[in-house]
Amino acid sequence: MKKNDLIKTENGIFRILSIEADRVLAIDCIRKTMPKFYPISSFDNGEFVDCLDADFTDMEDLSPTHRKVAQERYTMIASAVSVVDDIPKRNLMIEKSAEQFGMSKQSIRSFLCSYLVYQDVAVLAPKQTKEKELTKDQKNMRWALNKFFYTRNQNSLPTAYAMMLKAKYCDKYGVLLPEYPSYNQFRYFYRKHRKMENYYISRDGIKNYQRNNRPLLGDGVQEFAPTIGTAMLDGTICDIYLVNESGQLVGRPVLVIACDANTSLCLGYSLLWEGGTYSLQTLMLNILEDKVSLCERMGIRITPEQWAVNQLPAVIVTDGGSEYKGQTFEQIAEIGITLVNLPSYRPELKGTVEKLFDLVQNSYKDLLKGKGVIMPDYQERGSHDYRKDAVLTMQEFERIVVRCIVHYNCERVIQNYPYTTEMLDDGVLPYANTIWNWKKNEAGANLIDVSAKDLVLTLLPRTNGKFTRYGLKTNRLRYYADGYKEQFLQGGSAVVAYNPDNCNKVWVREKDGSFVEFSLIENRFSDMSLDAVQDIQRQQKQLVQDTMRDNYQAKIELMSFIETVSAKVNTTEDVQIKGSRSVRKSAKKQRHKDIGGVIDE
Repeated sequence: MKKNDLIKTENGIFRILSIEADRVLAIDCIRKTMPKFYPISSFDNGEFVDCLDADFTDMEDLSPTHRKVAQERYTMIASAVSVVDDIPKRNLMIEKSAEQFGMSKQSIRSFLCSYLVYQDVAVLAPKQTKEKELTKDQKNMRWALNKFFYTRNQNSLPTAYAMMLKAKYCDKYGVLLPEYPSYNQFRYFYRKHRKMENYYISRDGIKNYQRNNRPLLGDGVQEFAPTIGTAMLDGTICDIYLVNESGQLVGRPVLVIACDANTSLCLGYSLLWEGGTYSLQTLMLNILEDKVSLCERMGIRITPEQWAVNQLPAVIVTDGGSEYKGQTFEQIAEIGITLVNLPSYRPELKGTVEKLFDLVQNSYKDLLKGKGVIMPDYQERGSHDYRKDAVLTMQEFERIVVRCIVHYNCERVIQNYPYTTEMLDDGVLPYANTIWNWKKNEAGANLIDVSAKDLVLTLLPRTNGKFTRYGLKTNRLRYYADGYKEQFLQGGSAVVAYNPDNCNKVWVREKDGSFVEFSLIENRFSDMSLDAVQDIQRQQKQLVQDTMRDNYQAKIELMSFIETVSAKVNTTEDVQIKGSRSVRKSAKKQRHKDIGGVIDE
C-alpha cells in the first residue's frame, strides 16, 4: 500500500492520501465525504483498483472558459490540499477560502473532495448545462432590484418590491393588476441571485467596501500564501543612469519583478525604458522563458535547479496601479489566473517584493558608485549631478541585474522561513530556489501551464470588429479567414485581438475563448505598425479634404462650359427621323479617317 492507491473493500472504494504508522488517511470515492483516518488493518483484505470511472472531460479538451473555472476552483482549495492530513489546519484553510472567495464552506469541501478522489483539476470544471431563460416576472424583479435596491438610496427590500408593483403591475389609473408576483417570490429571487460584493459596493460605495467589508487576507505573507503559486508584482525606477552605445545619456530604466510570496523566489523580471502594460506583458513572457538559456545569453552559467520557473502563478497580487487595472492585463484572468488588487492602505501585503527590490539594488549600488548610481542626496540643493557619471549601457546593466537575481534566489540565506518537519527531514537548504523546488513537488503547488503563444494572444489589446462583404473590418483595415463566408454575408460584430506593432494579422476571440487568425487583405499595409497605418490614413484623408475645393470649382467650370455650348445650338421643334439609317451611314463616312496616313509620314 502506498500513497494515492485505490483500494476496494466491502464498504466501498477508498483512495489513500497519507500513511502513518498504524493508520491511513483515506477518502471514500463513492460517497465523496471528507477524508478521515482509518486503522491500517481496515484495508488488509481490500483489492487494488487501477482507476475510477471518470465522468469529466480531460483538461486539454476543455474550452478555455471551463479551464479558467477549474483553475479558479483549484485556487480555492490549494491551501487545504497542502495540509490535507492536518485536520484542524485543513478546516481553518477551508474557512478562510470560503471567506476570501465568497463561497460557502460546503462548496469548498465539495471541490476539495472531488479533487482528492480523482487527483485531477479537470474534475472541478463546471458541467455544461443550459441556463434557464428568465420569465417576464423574473426580468421585472431583476430590473426592480437594479433600479430601486442596488443604489445609494439604500431602499429596503419591501420598498423596492412596492416600487416594482407601482412601475410594472399597475394600469394607467394606478390600480394594481389582478396578477402580480408575491413578496416571497421577490425575496426568493433576490436571495438566489444576490452577490454580496455587488450589494456592498452599490449601496455603500467602493471605498467603504474596501475599508469595512472586503475579505480579510490575514496579517502575514505565509498565512496569505501558504503554498507556492501566489506572485507579487511591482515595478520601480532603478537608482542608476544609463547611456546608449554611443555614450549618450538615456536615463533611468524601469525594473518590474514578479516574486513568489511563499518562498520569496524571483519568478521573472522585465527591464525596459517604458513601464505600463507592455512591461507586464514582457514580464509574463520572461517567467515562461527557459532561464538557463536566458542566463547563457548574458554569459552567466546556471543549472536548471537554480531557477526552475517555467509556469505562471495562479494568483497575482498587485498594488492596484493603473497598469494592473487596465483591461489588457486583466485579460490574463481568462487563462485561470486570479488577480488580487490590494488597496492603497494595505502595502504590508506586498512587502516581499518590496524587499526584493531593496536587496537587488543594494547588491550593486556600492560597487557602481561613480558610474551613474544615484545616492540619497541627489535631490538636495547643490548635490552632485549623477547623470554625468553614467557609463553603463542597458545590456551591461541587465547582466548585472540578472546576476543579482541569481544571487538572491540561490545564495541568500532565508533565516526565518517556517520550516515543516518534512522539510527538515528532507534536508531542504534555506535558499529560495531549494525551498521552491521542494514545494513545487508537493501537493497544493498552484501553478499554471500555458504556452507563450496563448499568453501573448490573451494579453494583446482588443477592439471591436465588424463582418462585411469586404471582410472583417477593424482598426479601419480589412482582414479575411477561411470558413467565415456566412459571417461575411450575414454581418455582425466580433471581439478582435491585434498587435499594435504589426498589422499583418488579427485574431478573433470566439465564444469558447479560442482565437482564430485573420490575415490582412490590403497588402500595401503589410509589416507596418498600427500607428504608421493610421498616419497614412490621416494623411490621405487630409489630402482629399485639401483638394475638395478644387474639385467643386472644376465641377462648376464644367457645368458652365456645357451650358455655354448648349446655348449656341439652335433648337428645332421637329427633328426629321425618316431615313435616319442612310443619314447615319453618310455621317459615318464623313467622320471616318484613314489612320494609315500616320504610317506614311
